Amino acid sequence: MIVSNFLVTGAPGIGKTTLIRRISQDLVCYDPAGFYTQELREDGVRVGFELVGLTGEKGLLSHADLRSPHRVGKYYVDVKGFEVFLDSLRLGDRERRLVVIDEIGRMECLSSKFTSLVHDLLAGEKVVVATVALKGADFIDEVKRRPDMLLFEITQGNRDFLGGRIIREIKPVLRAVRRDDYA
Repeated sequence: MIVSNFLVTGAPGIGKTTLIRRISQDLVCYDPAGFYTQELREDGVRVGFELVGLTGEKGLLSHADLRSPHRVGKYYVDVKGFEVFLDSLRLGDRERRLVVIDEIGRMECLSSKFTSLVHDLLAGEKVVVATVALKGADFIDEVKRRPDMLLFEITQGNRDFLGGRIIREIKPVLRAVRRDDYA
């Protein structure tokens, strides 16, 4: 079986988002589609999370002051807004061979549209690079148990060189996918 899915897990705050952004930038010649999340801060205090598309789109994922029936910890999750944001990224477009997702986590998994999209992307022909929560049940565990992926755990000791290792694993797969497109 060819591995086409590359997942990064690790403790909160260890650098998963930084790593996946670096990988996206290093693979920009493959025209990746996707998004990352970043903290929203007010007066130095984290109040939520913002979604940022690789081509600049922005959306709100969660906020402490948002009112929503969906909640993770102190954050209310804007599931409907997240789904509109996902639609704007067009991750399923055929010409996009590399998809970057940050992250497959509890907030994101409140959206059945997201879990369905991730399932389809992981089972499809695209190369997927994603971060996934270190802990989690159901869909998060299912994703980490897939036989068609490599799972990397980022730690304090490997976070400075793990990106290079992952890129070395991804590039041959991307070249093979690109070659198959033109065969």
